[in-house]
Order: sequence, then C-alpha cells, then structure tokens
Amino acid sequence: MSAADYQQIQEGLYCIDTGLYRHGLAACYLVRSGDRLAFVDTGAANSVPGLLGVIADLGLTPRHVDYVIPTHVHLDHGGGAGGLMAACPNARLVVHAKGAPHLIDPSRLIAGSIDVYGEEAFARDFGAPTPVPAERVVIPADAATFDLAGRSLRFLDTPGHANHHGCIYDQASHGFFTGDTFGISYREFDTAAGPWLFAPTTPVAFDPDAWLASLDKLMRYEPRTMYLTHYGPVDDPADLVDDLRASIRALAEIALTEEGRADPGREARLQTAVGAYLIGSARGHGVELPDESVAQLLRLDTALNAQGLEVWLKRREKPR
Repeated sequence: MSAADYQQIQEGLYCIDTGLYRHGLAACYLVRSGDRLAFVDTGAANSVPGLLGVIADLGLTPRHVDYVIPTHVHLDHGGGAGGLMAACPNARLVVHAKGAPHLIDPSRLIAGSIDVYGEEAFARDFGAPTPVPAERVVIPADAATFDLAGRSLRFLDTPGHANHHGCIYDQASHGFFTGDTFGISYREFDTAAGPWLFAPTTPVAFDPDAWLASLDKLMRYEPRTMYLTHYGPVDDPADLVDDLRASIRALAEIALTEEGRADPGREARLQTAVGAYLIGSARGHGVELPDESVAQLLRLDTALNAQGLEVWLKRREKPR
C-alpha cells in the first residue's frame, strides 16, 4: 500500500494531501503523540488507502489510531471517516451532533453529493462513504477535550460554513484545524502580502452571521497557526481574519443583490458574479497569474460557492 503525499509541519503533526482533483487542493492532518494517532479530516472515501499508507510509512499500524475527527461531513472532509474507522479497530469517531447521523447512515449524504457532482464524478473523485457503527461515535459538547496520550485536542462548535462544523484546537501547537471555517487559501495564490483567503459558501448551510461569530470564537484563543483543509497551514491568523470576514460579507452581498429574482438564470448570474469577485480579490492581493489560470484554479470553488448562495437565497425566501 503506497502512502499519500505528506509532510511533517510541526512536531507530531503531519499534513497529508488527500489527492482530490490536484495536488494542493485538499488536505487532512495526522496528529501523533508517542505511538498514538488521531486523524483530523479524512478526505474522501477514495483517500483512505493512501492515509493507511502514511501510518505504515511512520512505522505504526491502524491499531495505533485513537480518534478520527472530521470537522464536518462534506465528502472532502469526512467521506473517508467510515473507511478509516473500519480499518482502525481502536478508533472512536468524534463528530458534531448534526453530522453524526450522516456518517452512521450515509445514504442521504451520498444522494445529496450525487445531486451536486453527478453520479460519474461522485464515483471517480469521492467514492461512497462506509457507514460507521453508532456505538463507536462520540458526540462532543462544545469545548470538549480529548486526550491523545497527553496531547490535548479541544472541539469547538463553529457553524457558518456548515451547521455541523467543528474546529479542533491543538494545545501543543497553539493551532486550530479549521476545516472550512477559516476559509480557503491555495498556495498558488501566495504573494508578498502573504496568503490570500476566501470564504467557501458551499451548499447547503451558509450562515454569514453565525460564521462571523465562529471566527470571533476561534480568535479568542489567540492561535498561532490555522491548519486549513484547503490548503495547509497558515501562520499569524490575526493578520488574516479581517480579509476572511470581508470575503464572507462580500459573497453574502453578491447573493442579496439577487434576492427576490428567483428565475432560472439566477444561479448562472451568481456564478459569474462570484467568479469576477474572486479574480478581483486575488488581483487586489497582488496575485499576478493570468485571469485564465486564476479562473481555472478556482473553477470548482466558483461553481460550488454560487450553488451555496442560491440555496441560501431559497432558504431566506421560504415563508416563515
């Protein structure tokens, strides 16, 4: 079994490329304390063999895994949770209460993902999640801590991107595994001004007010580093968080300009507006890649952001 591409980024902390679409798009993290291991995020079901290869490459076995902790159950974050749990007999799955039912019985998650990506792309890029036995699932309270052989991992409830999202604070490195809560920052867009961040408004539970409150909650810990799923660690988050807040607000404003115009062309207009916003924001950060390259790197995010904003508008327009 070959290992996924990975690197050690802190003492006892590894960033693993899950291989989704291209290098540098989606990561998960392996935390090590002594010979005990915890995965934070898992990639998709198709990523599991590579993750098990990383364990072997470190000279350990799946029996050394104590925790599997998806930040939320979107397939690029939690789709491999069931496969890892099946391979790791001592592990417990730690997952938000609102996400747990979808990993215990992933049928609705599979159906929703096929609706978004299509059946062929779903099978090719993600693979079907394996159900997790309910008795192996732990539902954490907000601020619950988990001991990994003396290394403390704290779960914080952080809605906004998804209502089943949690971030994990690693006391040893003073950093957060943020899933999508601290946004997306691909390394291709780094400039002299530092990382460029934007908000992923992926379907189906975008909530800008809750998201801004979740950022406040994270920043109260004065973290040194944010470990992003998309992609990798970014340092000095206090210098970055205002840009992310501005992105959340800007994308919400793009959607609100379309509120009340629920015609068949609305999602296409949202996609055009989101694409223009992202390219403009990257340019404002000093990104010098050609527009075509920026658009291609952000093609999937642009489409998913537009879909998520459309869902948010439909939810706002429902009679209360």
